[in-house]
Amino acid sequence: MYWEWATLTGSIGNGSDKFERSSVLTSLPPESAKEVVGAVVRHVVSTLGISQPPSPSSFDSDVEVEWCLQVVCYGLSLPLADHEIIKDCVSIYCEWLSCLAPIPKISVPKPVVDRPDFYARKMINQLYHLFLPRKGEVWPFLYRTDLAQDTINRQAILCHRVLRILQNVIKASESLEPATWSTCLLFLIAINDAILSPPSITGDIGDQLCDRVLSVLFEVWLLACAKSFPSPTLWKTLRESCQCFRHRSNLFDQWNRINLLLTGRVLNIMYGPEYVKHLEDDGNLVPANMSDDCVVQTWYRFLHTIGNPVDLTQPTIISQTQNFLQYAISSDAVVDPCQHPCLSVLPSIFHKSMAGIAGMVDAFLGLPPRPMMMEGTIPEHSSPTTTIPSPVAPMRRLAKSFSVATSTSNVSKGNPRTSLLGITTGRSKDTSSIPTLSHSQSNSIQSVQSSGSMGAPSKSFIPSTRMEIGRPKVNSILHLFGPWLFESALTCSEPKHDGEVRRTSRSSSVPAALPESIDIPHAITIDKYYQGRAEALGILCRIFCSKKTGEDILPSYLARFYIAVHKGLKETRSEVLVSILSNSPDLFRVDLEGVTVLMPAIVESLEAVLPTKDALRNDLRQSSIQLLLSMISLPFHFLNVPIKEVLDKNSYSTTFIQLKPRLANLLTNALQVETDSVNIQMLLGGLMMFVSDTAAFEELEKSSVGTGTESPTNLFLSENTSMRSFSDYSNSFDEHALGLPESGESCIDSAHALFIRTTYLVCHRLISTWKTDLPVSIAALELLNGLGRIGIKADPLECRRTVKWVCDFIIHQCSRPPPSHSKDLHSSIVAAFQCQTTWLTHHPYLLDDKETLHTVLEVVEFGISGTKSQSKPGEPVKMKDEKDLKPVSLRVRDAAEALLAVIFEQVGRYAPCSGVKTSPSVDEYTVLSQVHSQETLTKTEIISNYFRYFVIDHSILVSLFEEALGNDQDPQPTVTMVLRVPTGRHAWTLQLRHLPRNKGKLSGNNPTGRPLPMTVVGTRYDDIQHRYFPESADRIVFCKADKAIPPLDFFNSESGDQDALEQSRLSMILENQIRLEKSVENMIREETDESYPNLRTEAQAPPVSQEFQTARLLLSNLGFITVQDGSDFSSLPKLVAIDSRLPDFMEYLETLDSTSCRTCDTVHVFYVRNGQKCPQEILSNVQSRANVHPHFVEFLLSLGWPVNVSEHEGWTGNINTSWKRLSHRSSTLRGHTEQKCNATLQDDGAQSGLTQKETDFHGGSLYNGDSFLYWSDVASEIAFIVPTTAGQQCGDAAVWDVGDASPDSPEGLHMTSTNDKNKSKFPKHIVEHGEDRSKLKKALNGKLIDTKIFVVWLESFEDSFHFPSSALMSSAVTGLENELVKDPSLIIFIHALKNGLFRIRLAGESLRMGLPTPLVDGMVVSRRTLGNLVRQTALNMARRKRLENDSFQPPHVRRKFKIQEMATKFATSLSCPEFYTQFFQSPHGSSHEHYDGLSSTTTVHHV
Repeated sequence: MYWEWATLTGSIGNGSDKFERSSVLTSLPPESAKEVVGAVVRHVVSTLGISQPPSPSSFDSDVEVEWCLQVVCYGLSLPLADHEIIKDCVSIYCEWLSCLAPIPKISVPKPVVDRPDFYARKMINQLYHLFLPRKGEVWPFLYRTDLAQDTINRQAILCHRVLRILQNVIKASESLEPATWSTCLLFLIAINDAILSPPSITGDIGDQLCDRVLSVLFEVWLLACAKSFPSPTLWKTLRESCQCFRHRSNLFDQWNRINLLLTGRVLNIMYGPEYVKHLEDDGNLVPANMSDDCVVQTWYRFLHTIGNPVDLTQPTIISQTQNFLQYAISSDAVVDPCQHPCLSVLPSIFHKSMAGIAGMVDAFLGLPPRPMMMEGTIPEHSSPTTTIPSPVAPMRRLAKSFSVATSTSNVSKGNPRTSLLGITTGRSKDTSSIPTLSHSQSNSIQSVQSSGSMGAPSKSFIPSTRMEIGRPKVNSILHLFGPWLFESALTCSEPKHDGEVRRTSRSSSVPAALPESIDIPHAITIDKYYQGRAEALGILCRIFCSKKTGEDILPSYLARFYIAVHKGLKETRSEVLVSILSNSPDLFRVDLEGVTVLMPAIVESLEAVLPTKDALRNDLRQSSIQLLLSMISLPFHFLNVPIKEVLDKNSYSTTFIQLKPRLANLLTNALQVETDSVNIQMLLGGLMMFVSDTAAFEELEKSSVGTGTESPTNLFLSENTSMRSFSDYSNSFDEHALGLPESGESCIDSAHALFIRTTYLVCHRLISTWKTDLPVSIAALELLNGLGRIGIKADPLECRRTVKWVCDFIIHQCSRPPPSHSKDLHSSIVAAFQCQTTWLTHHPYLLDDKETLHTVLEVVEFGISGTKSQSKPGEPVKMKDEKDLKPVSLRVRDAAEALLAVIFEQVGRYAPCSGVKTSPSVDEYTVLSQVHSQETLTKTEIISNYFRYFVIDHSILVSLFEEALGNDQDPQPTVTMVLRVPTGRHAWTLQLRHLPRNKGKLSGNNPTGRPLPMTVVGTRYDDIQHRYFPESADRIVFCKADKAIPPLDFFNSESGDQDALEQSRLSMILENQIRLEKSVENMIREETDESYPNLRTEAQAPPVSQEFQTARLLLSNLGFITVQDGSDFSSLPKLVAIDSRLPDFMEYLETLDSTSCRTCDTVHVFYVRNGQKCPQEILSNVQSRANVHPHFVEFLLSLGWPVNVSEHEGWTGNINTSWKRLSHRSSTLRGHTEQKCNATLQDDGAQSGLTQKETDFHGGSLYNGDSFLYWSDVASEIAFIVPTTAGQQCGDAAVWDVGDASPDSPEGLHMTSTNDKNKSKFPKHIVEHGEDRSKLKKALNGKLIDTKIFVVWLESFEDSFHFPSSALMSSAVTGLENELVKDPSLIIFIHALKNGLFRIRLAGESLRMGLPTPLVDGMVVSRRTLGNLVRQTALNMARRKRLENDSFQPPHVRRKFKIQEMATKFATSLSCPEFYTQFFQSPHGSSHEHYDGLSSTTTVHHV
């Protein structure tokens, strides 16, 4: 940089300034000169004010001052034994240098005050003698005595004083002449060269003053740059001088400090004052008034002050100075200058220089500054020839060595202690070594670093730090630091043994160190620089991982980087491997061209780290797992594409698909030994993604093979690939072309095998280790939940075993002692019950097994009651009525009840919902439509006049309709009931039949058959009189008691008028009865006298009854009513009659029907183009398919099924349009799934005001709320909505509000005139149904959790850091908003990489149980599984939010409470007769007219 400029290096010691540093007293005898100096300086010192008040100087002329300076100059060169004289001389100059200050001291001579710069330059030059050894004195000899050491200490104190005074004077001076600045800088360079350039010896003056003289030199130089910028000659002199003492570690401490401060100032100039936020300028070393151009020039020149740091790896270059050569000539033990003992610290200095460059690079990348380096490090004791054949073994040995005691005797048995520290310390720790560190210090450092490695894990997957968005490009940083870093990264990559290193050219990747004939010390062999090399590789990895979207990197840089990393991964030194893995988690997810060539080497390195059981750095394992998660999608993506060797372009090491088994083993083996909670969760997410991708890939290949289409194997071959090159490697992999196993060999990495391995491993670890860790147990259950949904034809035995393991987990958690029970424990139990629900609904055959059914029901019983009916085999069974219900918690009981309801209602009949082919919703309105024309009837009339309502068991609301449906031609006791239970609404039509339907149809006109009568009817005796009592009764003698009741004849006229009147009345009754009986007897006689047979007496069937009390019959048959009970029926615990005529009943019933039996969630999807920050721009991207990524619409369709809000009965993404009742006509006109999808798309386009062309080419705007994407299962509903600007303007009316909103509705939900226009979009019954949703909102307030989840598709990954999530909350309205929630709970960012894969970033609030899985921050997923994994992650996030919320009530519990509330509010108070009487009376206003209906009476409807 200064090659055309001259240097002053040769004259700084005894060149042009030699005359100014000489004294006239040198011509006198030493003793005489000493006496003169002593007399003069004692007089001058007496006027300085040290021991008495200062007085004006007696020197009034320049001649006198010149003579005095000659005397003091000689005094400064006296031997160190004359310490007092030297001290007085220093005092004089320190006081006289105040002439440069704004106000000089009174003791300064007047000529000096008049010409301050002139005399200051003379004094500064003469102070040079203070820092030099005296003639004839050998400092190392003097340092061997205590007296000499004390003398040197005194000299060091004087030097410190001079440096302090000089620095203060320069700072205080307002104006210095350029010549004075040059003199000061040359003086500082000269004293540094005099003290630091000789070989360092412990305890010498250089050892004591090294840090001080260097700091003053650099700080004063910075001041000079601000006030009088040094000339190129001075810069070149400084550079050459600094290169002479690069064997001093303090030089690099100061160099790093100054460079970091200047780098911060430069970056703030270039990128704004907030770019470097933590710039700590101790003492304002960089002047604030320094111009921007000056700062940049100063920074660049200081950066190159020490030359190339890689020279530190070559002792021959460092020792090629005059002082080292003189030492080698004068010493018998040193043959070559490079053999000096002080050079043993070069490896440590090299590491320190690389750490300084790392700090500057981190500043460029926007990373926070690292802690300052530690001064001491660990000495090395291992043999230089120790090599490790494989990276697997050393990692295990290192970890085992570290896990035992810290005794130094164990160090020699394994790798050096520095290797141990390299694994157990972070990147910010210093691991360099110098030979002066004590054993106690090394142990303390090791203990501190090891304790740091076992610290508490982070609570989130989201990294705590990130790079600045506006950071410079990779090429710019490499232009600046690349030559040093690449050369350092390749240092000692090919070490030689026996203490020899071959000499090569400077351009070689292995820099030469020494001639072949020289034996160098073990401490400075080329392989000892591995720590600095590891730091350089870490820097390069961070630089290349900082690549931004769309940024191009020069191919030459990429090639050199890949070579350096490949060599580093093959290195036997663990520090190099650790540095690469720790600093490159983003290596495979930043679109580096050709980075896949490193995949085999990285997989091999991960196999050395992740499966290790010993204690390793947690951040290293986390970075390794991140690398693994970014690679597991590559084998299925590139298949048989070969991976070229880095150093041999004509050979191929392997193919991508061949790495699949190794990646599978890495995931499972790492999961077996991992102990960190966050790392386990990441591995579980990666394992779920890997199994899903494997299953999807195999399914795709089966379909492609079955249809004869092209296999995906060849889809990724380049069009330019020649047939010859393809045939070269395809023959070896034909058996793997379709991912199928070889003949006679089982495919151990197939989806089925991975499914079995995963379930076995996760279940085993869940029960044995993870059960006490809530985040891990939740993530494991989420993994099992996802595995249950994968359509893999697994072995039923394995599935049954999985269900049993989850049951064992529930039993174990519930059986823990009371002190262990907490909300977190119960949350894991609830999640386990939800996992069982998924497995049983997707694998209904499991309950066909008697043992599995018993196990599941036993767990359900345990969850509901808290105990088992039979604790141990052989014990008596305890019935339900005999047990006390003491569940573990109400949440656990509710979860168990939900599982029991699913077993009885859904298992065996559940099929994955299509989103459009749903069962019609049957309610009273629909039932009555089969019998009557209800167009003129209101809802209240239908409810109160035609249906009876009862609440059974405080949890079932029964609506009974006693009329036969219109299409029933076979009158039977018929009742239609609408059941409203906690798990939904069902409709049943029941008939009371005594014969099967095919045998029970009899015509009402045909007489009932009877046998023919016999002509012989027997003998009739008419004279026989029948007696009421036997004849023996007449012979019994009466007693007085028999006569207590007198006969009728006893009463006569004497008895009284009243008695006579009553007797006459009774007589008349008897006479009338006698006459009637005689007339009947005569009529019968007449009939019997006629001839036989008599048609009049023939038996005939009675007319068919058209009226039945079917409600009474049904409730009686079910055992809910009985005549033996005469109590008040309104208070019966099992049956409560409901008065449906009360005014609020209809409102409560609608609220109950609008309360879903499943959880409901909403996900809003956004598309962000490159650089967009404005919400309006983001919302408008999806209007056209030309504005979005080609795979964006495909991704949307993989999330769910398109449905139309106007024809959907479930959750729609907003409470105002959800759970509405559709008309019977609307429900019956819906066709099959495919027809419905097409109709939905057309209707959506029409309702959105889009033409057919716009509908076909929309970019997602079709699903802005009028239509949306829907997915559901037995327990969950989720709606995916793509907000748009159009939906934001009129969508609040058309989409979010169907009817009038209440005044207290959230802002943006009020109906406007626009809404009135849009009401025509929906059928009348839907509009009426949504006229008043405010009451429903109030009823559900606090019971529904509004989890805001965003899915954001990014064109530029950097846009994820400034996504306007808060501003877009207004476009994500669900009607359940909480004013306290200002940001979404989870944001899933999706960035499409150039290779066709997708990078994931998760952001959101921090939960106690962590972020959801299976997606993990930093994961790279395939196109096949993207939609499925995003949906699962959103569902799991919503579930975790509900588990953490104390006020959340499960859907079936909300419905149950609502039914109980209705039973309490609307119960009727009836006595027993009144209760039974109502069954014999038709409901008020009901009609018996029958109309032909449209549906069969035997159909069963479910909601």
